[in-house]
Amino acid sequence: MESGVTVRSGVVIPEAELTWRFSRSSGPGGQSVNTTDSRVELSFDVASTSALSDVLKTRALERLQSRLVDGVVTIAASEYKSQWRNREAARERLAVLIREAIAPPPRKRRPTKPSKGSVRRRLDDKKRRGETKRLRGRPDD
Repeated sequence: MESGVTVRSGVVIPEAELTWRFSRSSGPGGQSVNTTDSRVELSFDVASTSALSDVLKTRALERLQSRLVDGVVTIAASEYKSQWRNREAARERLAVLIREAIAPPPRKRRPTKPSKGSVRRRLDDKKRRGETKRLRGRPDD
C-alpha cells in the first residue's frame, strides 16, 4: 500500500491522516453482494492536517466550504465490486479534489482595447451591411 495520497509534487497526505470506513455496497456484486463490505468512505480532516501549508490549507478550506463537515471532507466510492478498487477510486478522487482546491487563483485579466484598425474595419462592415439592407427596401416612386 502507498504511504499516502500524492496530491501534487511536494504535497502528500500521509496515510495516518486518512480515515477509512467500509460498508455494504448497494451497487454490483452478484452472489457476494450481501457478504462483502465493498463500499468505501474516505475521510480527510482538512482543518487540522499537517500535509498542507497554512496558505494552502486556508485556500482549501475556503473552496471546499460547502463539502466540509467540521473541517472534514468525505469521499464515498461504491462503483466497483472490489473493495480494493473502490479504495483506489476514493484515493484518486480525494487527490483530484484537494489538487483543485489548493490550485492558485487564476491571473487577473489585463484590460485591453481593440486596435484602431479593428474598430475601423468593424464600422466599415456595419456601414456596408446597413447599405445592403437599405437597398433591399421598396424603390421610391
